[in-house]
Amino acid sequence: MLYYLFSYLQEIDFPGAGLFDYISFRAALAILTSLAVSLLFGKKLIQKLRNLQVGESVRDLGLEGQKEKEGTPTMGGLIIITAILIPTLLFAKLDNIYIIIMLITTVGLGAIGFIDDYIKVFKKNKAGLSGKFKIVGQIGIGLLVACMLMFNDNVTIKEKVQNEVLEGFVAKLGTEGPVTVTAARDTSATYSWVEHQSTKTTLPFFKNNEFNYQWFLGWMDNDGRAKWVWLIFIPAVIVIVTAVSNGANMTDGIDGLATGTSAIVGVTLATFAYVSGNIIFSDYLNVMFIPNSGELVIFISAFVGACIGFLWYNSYPAQVFMGDTGSLAIGGIIAVFAISIRKELLIPVLCGIFLAENLSVMIQVAYFKYTKKKTGDGKRVFLMAPLHHHYQKKGMHESKIVSRFWIVGIFLAIITIVTLKLR
Repeated sequence: MLYYLFSYLQEIDFPGAGLFDYISFRAALAILTSLAVSLLFGKKLIQKLRNLQVGESVRDLGLEGQKEKEGTPTMGGLIIITAILIPTLLFAKLDNIYIIIMLITTVGLGAIGFIDDYIKVFKKNKAGLSGKFKIVGQIGIGLLVACMLMFNDNVTIKEKVQNEVLEGFVAKLGTEGPVTVTAARDTSATYSWVEHQSTKTTLPFFKNNEFNYQWFLGWMDNDGRAKWVWLIFIPAVIVIVTAVSNGANMTDGIDGLATGTSAIVGVTLATFAYVSGNIIFSDYLNVMFIPNSGELVIFISAFVGACIGFLWYNSYPAQVFMGDTGSLAIGGIIAVFAISIRKELLIPVLCGIFLAENLSVMIQVAYFKYTKKKTGDGKRVFLMAPLHHHYQKKGMHESKIVSRFWIVGIFLAIITIVTLKLR
């Protein structure tokens, strides 16, 4: 909202109004505002939750210090969501398609998590929202996001194409969507910029660093692949959104783990978004240029600020838990953000903590069922799943577990950035 106010002030030559044209300036304001909202609103919300006796009911798992957490307020994800929405609404361009998509994701998945927490706390039903309804909600959000990314004319990429092959390149695009060709500013340049809709994404370790979902339809001609690629792209988006949001949910098991890990992931995604949305940096680093995606830096800055601000209250010993309200939202935000900037194939590395937590549960359940069927006595791979509970069972204090998982998260973030140059 303030962006449009300062745009008007700039038109009438108001001193300093031009600062709002800079993404870096608005991103700095967003992260500071989200921190302030988290700290100020968080304190009031925690007190309100205590007054309402919105406490976590802790199941006895035989873990050290577990009983002390009984009654700790939950639904603290409301702090994160509020601290994301307020700076985004204030400092971002609200007509930007990517900002609209991120707002829908935040509110949609946050609402699903809120309903789950509400049923657990106020209806005294420990199971919460039925698993099938939760999955249906995640699929619904994933479907909506996928359709917007697939069919909206404002979701494009821009590629540098040599003039000698320009005509053939444009013809090869077939029916993908509107194509805009822009000559380079340097009149002596031998290339032009071609803006068009595409299902290309970033693929690490390969020479051209790109992968097109149309590859799965290789038996078709160009027009056929462009026409039917949505049959591949939309299910892929739904799977990624559901998997990452559930991965964040699994990781939210000890104080500060999911919050800190998400902040690390957010900083990495902010770097990618800034580079991908800047034609100079993307061209220099040979990274896919995505017009208008630079605006996402404001959103992800608010996300990082919200996570760090929430960590003020969620670090050990936690004064509040985020609940599904927060965990489903932050997982979905990370997934949709990565898809929007065409970095979703980097998620297994960048979100390696989420992946490990998810896999530990799947391995534990599968192995237990297999051994029980074979021998009649179910056996386990881990002392307890998800993975962080395995280390708790080994006697490691949860603060040390969180710190070490953060270190691994930072290492994975660095590896993720490096992969863009390992081709």
